[in-house]
Amino acid sequence: MSRPRTLAMAVVAGVLTIFVAPAAAFATPAVSGTETMPVYSYQNAVRESVWVQTSLDNDGDGVPDRVAVDIVRPREAAARHLKVPVILEGSPYYACCGRGNESELKEYDASGTIAKQPLFYDNYFVPRGYAFVSADLAGTNRSTGCMDVGGREEVLGAKAVIDWLNGRARATYADGTPAVATAWTNGKTGMIGKSWDGSVANGVAATGVEGLETIVPISAISSWYDYQRFNGVLRAPDYPEYLASVVSGRPASVCAATVAGLDQGSDDATGNYNAFWASRDFRPDARKVHASVFIVHGINDTNVTTTQFAQWWSRLDVPKKIWLSQMSHVDPFDIDRAAWVDVLHRWFDRWLFGLPNGIDREPQARIETAPGTWVNERSWPASGAHQTKVTLGNGDGLTGTLGGGSSGGFRTWTDAPDLSEAAAVASPNTAVPGRVAFLSAPLSSGVRVSGTPAVSLRVQVDKPTTELTARLVDYGTASRVDYLGNGEGITTLDTSSCWGASTTADDACYLDTAEDVVTSDHAILTRGWQDAAHHVSLRFVTPLQPGKWYSVTVPMQATDQRIARGHVLGLILQASDNEYSSPQSVGATIRLDLRGSSLSLPLVGRLPASGATAPIVSTAPAPSTFAPMRVQPELPS
Repeated sequence: MSRPRTLAMAVVAGVLTIFVAPAAAFATPAVSGTETMPVYSYQNAVRESVWVQTSLDNDGDGVPDRVAVDIVRPREAAARHLKVPVILEGSPYYACCGRGNESELKEYDASGTIAKQPLFYDNYFVPRGYAFVSADLAGTNRSTGCMDVGGREEVLGAKAVIDWLNGRARATYADGTPAVATAWTNGKTGMIGKSWDGSVANGVAATGVEGLETIVPISAISSWYDYQRFNGVLRAPDYPEYLASVVSGRPASVCAATVAGLDQGSDDATGNYNAFWASRDFRPDARKVHASVFIVHGINDTNVTTTQFAQWWSRLDVPKKIWLSQMSHVDPFDIDRAAWVDVLHRWFDRWLFGLPNGIDREPQARIETAPGTWVNERSWPASGAHQTKVTLGNGDGLTGTLGGGSSGGFRTWTDAPDLSEAAAVASPNTAVPGRVAFLSAPLSSGVRVSGTPAVSLRVQVDKPTTELTARLVDYGTASRVDYLGNGEGITTLDTSSCWGASTTADDACYLDTAEDVVTSDHAILTRGWQDAAHHVSLRFVTPLQPGKWYSVTVPMQATDQRIARGHVLGLILQASDNEYSSPQSVGATIRLDLRGSSLSLPLVGRLPASGATAPIVSTAPAPSTFAPMRVQPELPS
């Protein structure tokens, strides 16, 4: 265990400026330049638990549902009548699954008062003049109500906490006496959280609630439909019910009606976007967001996929910032720890204390371009990216080409439900039943794909529908983050480092991590899925007629990847995908018209013109097993 570490603080002109605030003022007693300083005692902080009353009663007991809230705040600030801002995390995972790389749970003392908060937020920020507040989402841990998985109960329950912090809602202590927050906070609140927790922050921000000044959604959901469906393709059956059962803290009989509503509303049978999903889609309400937004996401996240951040980001008209790593579903604290703690500190100082530290004038985007290599950019997607139409060529009749003049020709394949991703993308010059491949010429100079690719396919299908799957592949040897490994891009080390103050019950020390880097001869850059019968609308099914030609667009996940000189870009098409989804219609035969099909790339640079035939690409042998990778749904954790 390493000794506690204090980050270096910038001191303007070498002078520490002390501000002593009048009673009831909003201030911090010590600022170095434009940075809050750790002057409050974490050991002696006020620790308390309250229950915030909501306007809902979805457990049907005739009593308003209550959200359990655990608070750690600086005692000295309260004694001096200084009102402090709040960092809030709402989560369903505090009792069932844990938070962070070490799966920390909440812990309470003998009286039921919070003794340990997961993660470093309270350890680091409470000494700097913030309160840290963690809320158990409705139906989880010590809250009442029933978990409705992204619905009104979840979002409005978390919003009620902000209303209470601003004097607009009621709360009580365990003994029933009133709990008043306005005595110690001015109500300025920032929400943070990874995955489901960050999704709650997105949802609450979309209500436009007064007092929410900023959110930091990490690997977060902005549309629960897109999390549990891929354009009409079912990701896993009975998914909302599964999620609710994992996190619920209530007896099954109490929440049976809510769970039944999840089953009925989610409509596995059709995969349609309906009123149930619309109520869990925060993107249309992006115009209501007035809080600043700092998005963090892994560009290779296969759990909460990248359309979640890209479509949210593009609709936000507020001060915003974005970090994109090469990881899968990993917290930035476990990627670039020192840089993350520093930027998060500055972000909260700017938006919750109003300190003019300039972070809002810095480049919006920080992007990991290769293992451990980061660049800052003015905006995202890259300003030089242009949507480029890439034609599909016939090649040698087996392996097609990307780029160059449009050519005629067809490809026909029959769905192979057990075809694994590894086998589908390996050896693109060979015949593999169930997939077709298209390759660019070797790149004469590096290019960058920044944004959301898509492939438009003109197809005939011999069944009323089929899943269509597209993968964009970089063929070429390089060192890459192993985002498909067990650590989703990181390895946990034996050493540790400390980020804040500690108590006996709650230390600020965490195991260090390192990027998991491998050398590979190819990498999947992005994926996309589409149910063909939803080609007209996601709101209804339009069955295909055998023998009739249809244009079906397969959107891919947003990405930002660089493809090096000499590498080959590949497009791999197949039908159903047993690893990332649960196909409902399999076995179709698809005929593809090349002249009526194309790939759309948000491209910086140019692909070379293709030759008459595709280049020869060799890859390591694919694994011999075709077993599905995922046998049960993932948690958005």
